[in-house]
Amino acid sequence: MICQNAVVRGELINRSSRQDKEFHFQNWFESRLKETQIPYDKSGRNSYPDFTLVQNPEGYEVKGLGWPGRESSYDSNSQVPSGYHNGRSIYYVFGRYPSAQAEDEYPVIDLVMCHGDFLNAEREYVHQNKNCKGFGSYGDITIRDRKMYVAPTPYGLLRGTDRQITLILPDNYPPDPRLEAVGELTRIETDRLLVGYSFDLTTNQLIPQYVANPSAGNAHKFVAYQVKGYTGGSQVTLKN
Repeated sequence: MICQNAVVRGELINRSSRQDKEFHFQNWFESRLKETQIPYDKSGRNSYPDFTLVQNPEGYEVKGLGWPGRESSYDSNSQVPSGYHNGRSIYYVFGRYPSAQAEDEYPVIDLVMCHGDFLNAEREYVHQNKNCKGFGSYGDITIRDRKMYVAPTPYGLLRGTDRQITLILPDNYPPDPRLEAVGELTRIETDRLLVGYSFDLTTNQLIPQYVANPSAGNAHKFVAYQVKGYTGGSQVTLKN
């Protein structure tokens, strides 16, 4: 409701500088957190998630997307998307804004907040960066394995979110009377899992290693909600 009301009354994103390519939408979302008067902590740059509530086990990771532009996927170099981290439920907030703006203030076009399980239901994987020594003719060069994850956004997965404020929750979450269900979404676990890879430095080939997924075919069900009176009349559905 807070984000919906802010968009309706025209609360703009404020870009503090031309070099601010990432944090302007995050600052907009932080202003919405302040409006709730709920105590929260803000993480430092390159920390995960961006915001955590003090009195509730919840965290929020915020991603701004310029439109038109890349919107179907995003890069994550600190943490693979997940619905649970360090004892907290994690929610992802994706907001689109005009990409070709000369002004330093511009609107939020639309926004999707989703439980992290919608992006990835795996909760056991722990992200770590490793390195190995001995590369180069003198053997004193270190190779650092710094993983970059490219994950889909809700805009890449869904239809019916354009120009809307949408919330996606697991189907066992109790409904809010202020919200209208606008779609039932089911994501099915894949047949195989990527569990490793190797890289041949002489051929520059990356070789993945897969195993059968013991949970293959499991269905994870979610419900898409929009604020009553602002639904736009279309259903939210999966693209594939």
